[in-house]
Amino acid sequence: MLGIMMNVAVANAFDRVPGYLDTASVGLPARATAVALHAAVGDWAAGRVDPAALDGPVDRMRAAYARIVGGEATDVALAGSVSQVVGMVAASLPPGSRVLAAEGDFASVLFPFMADGRLDVTLVPLEGLLDAVRPGVDLVAVSAVQSSDGRVMDLDALAKAARAVGAKTLIDASHAAGWLPMRSRDFDVVVSAAYKWLTAPRGIALTTVHPRATWLRPVNASWYGTDEPWNNLYGPPMHLSATARRFDTSPPWQLVEAGAVALELLAGLRRSDVRDYSVGLANQFRDAVGMPPSDSTIVAVGGVDARQLADARVRASARSGRARLSFYVYNDASDVDAAARALRVRAAA
Repeated sequence: MLGIMMNVAVANAFDRVPGYLDTASVGLPARATAVALHAAVGDWAAGRVDPAALDGPVDRMRAAYARIVGGEATDVALAGSVSQVVGMVAASLPPGSRVLAAEGDFASVLFPFMADGRLDVTLVPLEGLLDAVRPGVDLVAVSAVQSSDGRVMDLDALAKAARAVGAKTLIDASHAAGWLPMRSRDFDVVVSAAYKWLTAPRGIALTTVHPRATWLRPVNASWYGTDEPWNNLYGPPMHLSATARRFDTSPPWQLVEAGAVALELLAGLRRSDVRDYSVGLANQFRDAVGMPPSDSTIVAVGGVDARQLADARVRASARSGRARLSFYVYNDASDVDAAARALRVRAAA
C-alpha cells in the first residue's frame, strides 16, 4: 500500500523515464522544476532577470532544506558545491587539528582536509569509524550514505560518540537528504549537493550550520552574506548576518526558482515514507537477483558493466568496478523488473 501511495503522490509531478536508476549520479527534475528552469532561461534571454526578486526563491530553498534535513531555516546557508563547504570547514580548523574520516569516502569530503597541509587526517574503514571516535579527535567528517555502494552511516551513534569526546562533526548528506530521516542539529555542519536526491539543477548546494558552531569562519564571505545584501554591496563596514546566512555565496540566479520548486516538492513528503518506498524498491531488486536486503536506496552489483545494463535500457552508473543502481520516488516495480531481468540475462550469457 505504501508503494501505491507514493506513486500517487508523485505521478503527476515527474515525467516517467523507464529504467532510470541513476539518481545517485543525477536526479530527475519534476515537471514543475523543468518548467521553472526553462522560464528562468527565457527571462534571462529576454533581459527580464530581476536579481533582487530572486531572494524569495533562495529563502524558500532554505526553509525547504531545513524541513528535509530536520533543522531550522536560520541554520541554512547557500553554496555552489560540497567541496566549497568542506574547504571552509577545513580552513576554519586550527593547525594540527586531527580530522577523522572514512577510507574510500567521496573525494569532496576528503580532499579539502588532505590538501590543507595543516591538518592531521586519519582515515579508517567505515565500519571502524565509530570506534575510532576517541579523545583527541577534533572533527569527524563522513558521508551519511556512501556514494560508491550505498552503505548507511549510523548517524545517531555518530552524534552520540562525537558528543562524548567533544568532537566537531561534518556530514555530507548528498546521497541521503531527500530520503533518509535526519536531525541536522545533531551535527555542526550538514551539506548536500542538490542535483542528486534533491532533484534540483546542478550548481546549488545547501548546508546547515549549527548555532553552536561559532568556530566556523566565513572564509568565502560575500556580499550576499548580509541580512540586507542589496544595501551592503560595497564596503567597509562589513555587516555579516548573525544567522547561517553569513556563509552564503552568491546565488545562481537562473537556477534558484527551479531549486525552490524541487525542494518544496520533496519537503512536502514524509521522509519516512520516501525512505520506506525507495528502500523497498531497492530490496525488491535485491531479492530478485539473490542479494540480501539492506537499509539503502543504492545497490552496488559486482561483475556487471553499467554499459551492459544500458543495452537493456536500464540507466545505472559504474563505481569502483561495480554497477551502481539507485531507486527513488519516481521509480516503480517496472524499473525493478527491468533491472533484474537485465542482470539475469547477463548472468545467463
